[in-house]
Amino acid sequence: MSVFRPRSRIISIRLSEDEYMGLKRLCDDTGARSVSDLAREGMRSLINERSREDALGSWTEEFRSQMKSLDRKIEELAAGILAAKSNGK
Repeated sequence: MSVFRPRSRIISIRLSEDEYMGLKRLCDDTGARSVSDLAREGMRSLINERSREDALGSWTEEFRSQMKSLDRKIEELAAGILAAKSNGK
């Protein structure tokens, strides 16, 4: 359990009704006490990451790896289709 620290700063953002309702649903799903607690935890997570750039770089590398894997599978499928067509003649 985290130690209570007095909160003296306020930030304000405007949300659409859909965005707000999405956050309310996320509160229910995650057990957050309020939208403010959910937002605070989200910001805390961002702050605690080594850096957003590192996180994005990691995601990008994973995406590239998955795309290469899909490309290989497509090439294998295309080769198999060509082989099947040539055997069927």
